Amino acid sequence: MSGFFDIYSLIFLVIAVVIFMRLGSVLGRRTGNEPSPYENGRKPSRMATRPTPENVITLPRAEQAPERDMAPETGAPDWSALKRHAKPDTPLYDGLVAISRADSAFDPDSFLNGAKSAYEMIVQGFAAGDRDTLRSLLSADVYESFSGAIAEREERGERMETTFVGFETVKLSGAALEDKVARIAVRFKSELVSVTYDKEGRVIEGDPTSVQKPDEIWTFARSTASRDPNWELVATESG
Repeated sequence: MSGFFDIYSLIFLVIAVVIFMRLGSVLGRRTGNEPSPYENGRKPSRMATRPTPENVITLPRAEQAPERDMAPETGAPDWSALKRHAKPDTPLYDGLVAISRADSAFDPDSFLNGAKSAYEMIVQGFAAGDRDTLRSLLSADVYESFSGAIAEREERGERMETTFVGFETVKLSGAALEDKVARIAVRFKSELVSVTYDKEGRVIEGDPTSVQKPDEIWTFARSTASRDPNWELVATESG
């Protein structure tokens, strides 16, 4: 009788071990239904929170950056793209070279195209009071300044409308690399129609029939040591 129970005890033990092993293999496998890192009250990192569609001043990530071409006659890096924007032996040119050495993905033409898009989005975002768009493009200090001006306008019941017409000229006016932070100043001469209305709908600033031509210098910055390819607007001034 004891032998009978010993045999069945052994069988049940084997079955239990097999079931336990199968459960372990299933529970340890990802099914695609796991909670996202955004759930359960956890916040994503700063880089993850930046909305991709608004990242208009971007560079390829470092691991995707192509090798910079070499000048065949010297074997040195080819800076011909920089010479289209600055004369050699000038502070602007030297700054662009320093940034290019720190980040092989930097391309002044692509940067300027992104800067143009950013200018238009920021100008129109400020007029519309679109804080989400502004937050994704501005440094914290500049955002606070823009957001404060929007709040004051809202408190007064005023409304601003801006129509972007185009650019007269856009060119690089300064560049520097300090402590791995690249800073590039861009001079924008734009054309736009901007009008501010009071709460009764009366024009209190601007002219809906007149094109304005602001001349401004905007400075963008980015850490070349960061994997985040985004540039932020860090300063504005009159040209």
